[in-house]
Amino acid sequence: MMKPYFSVVIFLFLSISICAQDDLLDELDALTEEEKKYELPAFKAMKIGNLQSTKIAEKGDLYLYVSHRFGTLQNGIKTFFGLDQANTKIQLVKGLWEGIQMSIGRESLGETYSTSIKARLAKQSETNAFTYVFYGTANINTQIGEDRLPDIEFGDRMSYATQLLISRRFSDDFSFLVAPSYVRQNLQDLNITGGRTHNQFVMGLGGRYKLSQRMSINMDYAYNFNRDRNSLFNDPLTIGVDIETGGHVFQLLFSNAQSTNEPGFLSNAEGNWEDGDIFFGFNIVRVF
Repeated sequence: MMKPYFSVVIFLFLSISICAQDDLLDELDALTEEEKKYELPAFKAMKIGNLQSTKIAEKGDLYLYVSHRFGTLQNGIKTFFGLDQANTKIQLVKGLWEGIQMSIGRESLGETYSTSIKARLAKQSETNAFTYVFYGTANINTQIGEDRLPDIEFGDRMSYATQLLISRRFSDDFSFLVAPSYVRQNLQDLNITGGRTHNQFVMGLGGRYKLSQRMSINMDYAYNFNRDRNSLFNDPLTIGVDIETGGHVFQLLFSNAQSTNEPGFLSNAEGNWEDGDIFFGFNIVRVF
């Protein structure tokens, strides 16, 4: 006959095993619920047009980003509608960790080299209405030489931008983003800027509306609070479309800013939509 204390031991062992299994199932259910609660990304590409989106490269992914902006359409056939005057930027973007990417790039306008970091702070979910992303970039203009400005120093060539990107996917078709931004330009031509506006605060706005499974229309705009009233520059407005084809995303766009670097287009949009002084361009994205 089984002794009473032995029966008690078996009962306790079975009870602990059942409780442990229940705890494990509860943890798995909690993880499943946590995975399900996150919304799909608000944007397919890392840029809406010119303005950064809240999309970040996955850990380990390498992106090749080619941005091309032709010259102004305003000159017509004289410059073959801008095809003779192009600005190209080639950029490599690497997903280092989950929610963190870094990039290096080179833009032909100003022979400008750039580096950037992008970090996700929070994702849109059932309990969080928005996605928050920090973005920062540093640029150096290597075109300006001592022959033009004998007293120029290394720091004079630098420009910077920092942004807080806040997006929400309102529906399967519509996403919107706001981007409070700070721009610092160490060197300015006062004949163009109209005054010393080295530090500028800018509010960016952008949106995406899905037209079909593989196509959307995008728009972004930025209002500069510190632009001098005599400045020859304007607020940047960009309108374009996204076309998805497998591992590629093509972005065709029109903008009144030729630069694709943040300090460039946020501060120095040289074109004017009302005068037809706009630039046709495209972004091509390939992920490896």
